[in-house]
Formats: sequence, structure tokens, C-alpha cells
Amino acid sequence: MPCLRSRASQIFTLFFALTLLHPLCRLSSQTPKADDLLRKMTLEEKVAQLSQLPGFPIPEFREQAGNPEDVLRKYGAGSVLWVTDPKERNRLQHIAVDESRLHIPILFGLDVIHGYRTIFPSPIAMASSWDPKLVEGAQTIAARESRAAGIAWTFGPMVDIARDARWGRMEEGAGEDPYLGAAIARAQVRGFQGDLGPDRVLACANHFAGYGAADGGRDYDSSYIPEELMWNVYLAPFKAAADAGVATFMSAYMDLNDVPATGNRWLNHDVLREAWNFKGFVVSDANAVHSLIIHGYARDGQDAAQKAFTAGINMDMASGTYLKYLADEVKQSRVSMREIDDAVRPILEAKIRLGLFEHPFTDLSRMDSVLNSPEHMQASRTAAQRSMVLLRNEQNLLPLDKTGQKIKSIAVIGPMADVQNDLLGLWGAMTNPAQTVNVLQGIKNTVGNAVSVEFAHGPNLRRDIPSFFENVPMLTVKEQPKQTSEEAQRAFDEAVALAKRSDVAVLVMGEIALMSGEAASRSSLRLSSGQEELLEAVVATGKPVVLVLVNGRPVDISWASEHVPAILEAWYPGSQGGNAVADVLFGDANPAGHLPVSWPRNSGQLPLYYNHNRTQAPEDAPNFTSRYWDLSSKPLYPFGYGLSYTTFSFENLKLSRQEAKVGASLEVSVEITNTGSRAGDAVVQLYTHQRAGSASRPVRELKGFQRVSLAAGAKQAIHFTLGKDELQFWSPTKKQWVVEPEQFDVWVGEDSTAKLHAEFRLTP
Repeated sequence: MPCLRSRASQIFTLFFALTLLHPLCRLSSQTPKADDLLRKMTLEEKVAQLSQLPGFPIPEFREQAGNPEDVLRKYGAGSVLWVTDPKERNRLQHIAVDESRLHIPILFGLDVIHGYRTIFPSPIAMASSWDPKLVEGAQTIAARESRAAGIAWTFGPMVDIARDARWGRMEEGAGEDPYLGAAIARAQVRGFQGDLGPDRVLACANHFAGYGAADGGRDYDSSYIPEELMWNVYLAPFKAAADAGVATFMSAYMDLNDVPATGNRWLNHDVLREAWNFKGFVVSDANAVHSLIIHGYARDGQDAAQKAFTAGINMDMASGTYLKYLADEVKQSRVSMREIDDAVRPILEAKIRLGLFEHPFTDLSRMDSVLNSPEHMQASRTAAQRSMVLLRNEQNLLPLDKTGQKIKSIAVIGPMADVQNDLLGLWGAMTNPAQTVNVLQGIKNTVGNAVSVEFAHGPNLRRDIPSFFENVPMLTVKEQPKQTSEEAQRAFDEAVALAKRSDVAVLVMGEIALMSGEAASRSSLRLSSGQEELLEAVVATGKPVVLVLVNGRPVDISWASEHVPAILEAWYPGSQGGNAVADVLFGDANPAGHLPVSWPRNSGQLPLYYNHNRTQAPEDAPNFTSRYWDLSSKPLYPFGYGLSYTTFSFENLKLSRQEAKVGASLEVSVEITNTGSRAGDAVVQLYTHQRAGSASRPVRELKGFQRVSLAAGAKQAIHFTLGKDELQFWSPTKKQWVVEPEQFDVWVGEDSTAKLHAEFRLTP
């Protein structure tokens, strides 16, 4: 026995020694500090940390930098992009942790824009909720699921201001307004990051900046934005994200005032680092560093690496340009080692804060329980309910009866009624989505056997897959099959016939996911592929019609706004979208979403936004002659608009004082009453206007909002504060932020045309 004990002791000693020598255990024993790692790193290892490797084959990367796995083994890497399989993420992480010299873990990045397995409504939809707490909760769940699957970095939130609905990426943001956009940006950063514990991810504010102002709404085209408009409008949500502690920024693709955003030092250094004191790191958009050559800004790859790096881009996303050229820039003294260290440090610090050195691998045994949480699905359903916007409801057609007493049969018609991943939007369908409940199934789930439900698909919706996505392994959406003219006519006739023999027709129309998002700008907002014609034919049957829109941007519904009695904007509603649409249609949820964009009559009005300046012949003047002679210059539905199944009244607008000194705050209060017969939510909105000053000021600007729930007949006082943050602006004449002694108007109501008015004066 003594001999056996001695042998056991020897085995234990050997095991303990080997354990201490294993790189993962060695790292786990004491978390390294960024500066300690920097002192040990070679120049090539530092450049590797400034590089994001592609997680799928990109020929251009191999031409620049070689095989990504060879790079990873030899030097490590800052990050890897778009690896969809958790087992593959673990395999690559083992290469980094076990085989690279310094065992620095990888930061895996993915476009988790509004959910990983549980997909929430698209960002423009969640902005329509006007409920930052809901948005924060949704992104907290997105972070929890992402982190459980090994993703520690999301390329969200997208906080670009979008005033032109032709621009496909409007669906990824919060719309046209800087105040609402800032509130939603803060909420998303809080949700994704929190305190960066084990269930949180790094957030990334993108695309910095002005991307949403592309000429003609054409994705990637140049933006020309004067400095005062940048500060007052386009930079506001980015500043809010920075103030909320966002860990990373992503540069934009386009030229900004003739300097590409990825090579724009004014943006990435002067504004971000100097003015805002940002301490995190900036990643380029995919291939954007190498694309500086295509822009005509860089003469070759080496020039592109130098210009992007000195502009303030820490990490090169998947182009391999830094890997090929940046070390040479140091050796030739065009970039200093100190600059390299300063760029690498925040990347290492982010990995340390995330706990990747202690826990680099995905726990596959825990992952499924997190990803398949019923509570997450219920949260998605609630978010979709609260995000939908009721645009029209004549004769109170909605909510529909689900008991079978008033309605015996429902025709569900349209190419968006039976889709699944197309309810998720482009990015929602590219992570690892759960099974989606479509609208047809949601209606059937709600009415059960009480009401007969029949379906006709109608026309198929097609758009070729953009070349940008042809080789992306995550893409799970596609165009619907092409129909011959005979097939299309037969589908059309079947849909109309179904409407004729049903009590009510619910038409579900809009855009498949490929029609909205990146590389998906449109010249026309018209309902495509024969949808408009089918809608008009069904209305001509004389049956009551409900139009449900599934889309990522406003579409042209000018005809429908006059002829269709009920219109519900569902946006891309997410995993539980079908159930949530049915909840709203049948009154189990009372719609209370409000538009985060001005809804155009047609694309000829674009760009369109409520917070424009007055002209010398204002549109509300008696002899109005400016703008269009063939179309109203006003939107079809104003910014902030949304109906409910109940009604609200506003009264007793009061200011704490009618005069205050510059820099002081004043309180605004208003009473809101639910004047209808059922409980509902109102979105109380406050707008201001400065009547004169060192610059013309917008006719109205949102400066406060609250979503409030009221029982039928209930009344509540709502309070706002107007202070420096709400009343200041960047003056183009003074070249600084100012609060000016002038006369101000205040309006409170349910949208940007609110009538309840008061005024006050600021004095020196």
C-alpha cells in the first residue's frame, strides 16, 4: 500500500505540473494586463490583433494575407468575422489559445442586430415602440443568447439617421429624428453591454458617420453634409452611444464630403477621440480599408493601410490590408510603434473586460437551454405587439371578432402571409434563428375552430440575391420562385375568388427580406410584383379589407390610405411575428406604436423629414406656392403618428415659468386622458421651436417623449424638463454649441403636428 500511495502521489504531481504548463490554465490563473502583453508581443503579433480574419472563404483576403488559419497559428488575431457554428468557433479558439505564441483569445464578431436565436422586431420597428426599456430588454436577451453561443461582439446598434426611405438600411436604425435616435441608441448599448459580465457583449455603434444621407438614397453613395447638420442631426445618436459607454465604433463605407469615412481623420480622431474622449476601438466595415483604393483616395494597399490607420481605424475588417502592409509602415517610420501599441491596447482591454482569457470557449452543454428559453420567445412577442403601428382604422373595422359570432370566414391573402425567415428581415435571418411563426399560422392559432381561415398566396416576390451576399454562408432568405404569366394570373384569380367568398380579407403584403437592408435601395416605394393590383382587385369585391404591411421602410400606400379601411404596419416583426400580428388584429393587444419616420406619399418627396426649416413661403401660409404643384408637400402620415383602439385627449399644458435665464431648466406638464372604452398606451410627445437666433431653426424638434399606459377613463399628469441639453444647438455662425436668449414655442400631443401650445422666453 505505501508503494501505491507513492505512485499516486507521483501521478498527481506530474498532472499538476502539466496543468500549470497548459496555456489555458496558465492564463486562467491570473488575467494578464494589456501593457504586459504588449511588452511581449512582436510587431507582427500586434498587427494581427489589429486585424479581423474572415470566418468563411474570401479570395481577396487570401491574396492579401494568406490562409487565415495560418495567420491565427503564427500570430493570433484580434477577431474573426462571421463564424456561424459554435463548434467551429471553439475549434478556432483552441488554435488561438493553444497554438499561438501568446495564447491570446479571439474575439468573435457577428451582426446580432435584433436577436441571435430569438429574433426581435427589426430596429426600426422597435423604435416605433417609443419604449427604450423594451429595446434595452430585447438587446439584453440578444446579448445573453449570443454570448452563450460564443459571440462576444455584435455589430450593433446601427444608429444612422435616415431621412430617405429609398435607402434600404433604414430598417436597421431608429428613423429620422436625432432625439429619438439618441434614446434608442442609449437603450441598445445598455442592453448589449450592461456591465460586460458573462452574459453581455461588446456593442458597436455604426456606421460612423453620415451613411444614411447617401445621395439619392443609394447605398454606399457619397454623403455631403454640412458641419452644423452633422453635429445637430447625424452625430447625435453616435454621441449618445459614446456617452452610454459603447465599446466600439464601426466606420462607414461612403465618402463624407469627399473623404471616405474609413480614412476620415476628422471623424475618427477629431470628433471621436478628441471631442468625445472615446477610449474604445474602431473597426472598419467589411473590406473598407482596402476599398480606399477603389474610392480613389489611396493609391495602393500600402497607402490604404497608412491612411486608414492614421485616421483612427484600429481594426481592419476582413481585407487583410493591415496584415500585408502595416508592419512595413512601422519599419519605414511612417507609423510609430507607440501608435501601434495605442491601437492594440483597447482591443486587448476589451478581451480582458469580457473575461475571454479566463473563459475563451463556448460551453455547448449550457448553450441550448439559453437559446431555447420560452421567456425569450414571449419577450419577442410582446416587443412585436408594442412595435406595430395602426395607420388607419375606418368604421372601427379592427379589432376583428375571433369568436365566430360576427365573422364566419377570413381570407388570408398575400405573399408575406406564409413566409417565415422573411418576417425576420435580412440580418435577423442571418444569425441562427428559431422557427418563425408566420402571419397565417398566427391567425389560425388565435381563432382556432371558431372561424374558418383560408389562404391564397397571390404573386411571388422576387429580387435577385445581391452579389455582396452570394458567398455569405449565413444567408437563409431567398427570392420566391419565378411564376409564369399563366401561374401569376391563376394565383391572382384564386386570391380574388377567395376574398369574394369570405367575410373579411386580410392582405399581408410588403417586402421579402432581400428587398430591404444592405444593398437594397429602391428607386420606387410601390408595392411590387403585382401586389398593388391584387390589393385594388380585392377591395373592388366590396368585402372589408385589412392590409398588414411587412417591410423595412415606408412603402407607397397612397391608394390604400383612401380605399382600404384598416392598415397595420407590422414591419419585420421577428420570431413571434405571426402571433403578435394576430394579437393586434383580434384585440388581444392594443396597438400603440408610433412612426419614427415621416411616411411619404411617394418616392418623389424624398428625402422627407418633419424637422425642416421654414422657407420664405411656408407651407402653412395662406398663399402657399412653394414645393410641388402636383402633390402635397406634407407626408401621408406625420412623424410620431399612430392610432389605437382607444382615444386620448390632452389638456392643461403648463410651464413652470414663462421666462428663464439661459442655462436654467423649466418644467413642462400636461394632462392626458384615455377618453375611450378600453385600456391603451399613448406616446406623449413634446416639441419645441426657437423663433430666432444665430441660425434658422427647424419648425419643430422632438425634445421629450413618454409612453404611458392608461385604463379607460383614466387621467394622468406627464412631466418633462427642458434644459441645456434640450435647447442647445451647434451654431454655424458661432461654430460652437449655444443656448440662445430667444422666444420658444412648445407643443405637446401624439405626433409632430400636435396642436396644444405654450411658449416661453430665455433671457441672458
